[in-house]
Amino acid sequence: MYDFIKDPTIYNLVRGPLVWVAFLIFFGGSLYKIRTLILLAKNEKVVFPYMSLKYSLRSILHWLIPFASRNWRRRPMMTIVTFSFHICLVFTPIFLLSHNTLWYESWGISWWTLSEGAADVMALVVISGCLFFLIRRFVAPEVKFVTFASDYILLAITFLPFITGFLAYHQLLLPYKTMIVIHMLFGEVMLIAIPFTRLGHMLYFWLTRSFMGSQFGWFQSRDW
Repeated sequence: MYDFIKDPTIYNLVRGPLVWVAFLIFFGGSLYKIRTLILLAKNEKVVFPYMSLKYSLRSILHWLIPFASRNWRRRPMMTIVTFSFHICLVFTPIFLLSHNTLWYESWGISWWTLSEGAADVMALVVISGCLFFLIRRFVAPEVKFVTFASDYILLAITFLPFITGFLAYHQLLLPYKTMIVIHMLFGEVMLIAIPFTRLGHMLYFWLTRSFMGSQFGWFQSRDW
């Protein structure tokens, strides 16, 4: 099995320039996407007149709190999996010790980190969540009906950085440096994909939720 540790050029490329490219595309694409949505809302002429800070915050909070909305209470298993998955998906990469070390080595930035055991569990939650959502797309008729090839690709983009990171940490399947390179590549692909795919809902869900909450609020109704 070829080991990238014998060819540091590839490791340095993935560890250096490609990381910068991924972050630049992520931040640039995210700002572009949010700006585009706001401009579209302005051009519609019926969005901003309905907007209300009170109703927007009310709606966002109800959908961010587990079981606060009626829809969350109707599907407890889905609610538990969804919230656990998203919490671990966001916070594991941010507070992972090895990622923190890389930030410190590159820019002298450091913050609180997860214990290795906690990070392991959270990575497994994300991996299990991806498998849960994959199976759900096969067995739930209402989800299967609206599933396209792109949905499987997005699941793979989300799944691969976590499974390769888990395998690299435990030194399974491939040599450590090889798996780390693969892990970083998939992580960079995920960063690049976020602004331009439905993974971007993490960036602008508050815009759609604000509009829906405001619209329902003006009619003295609830959207949860």
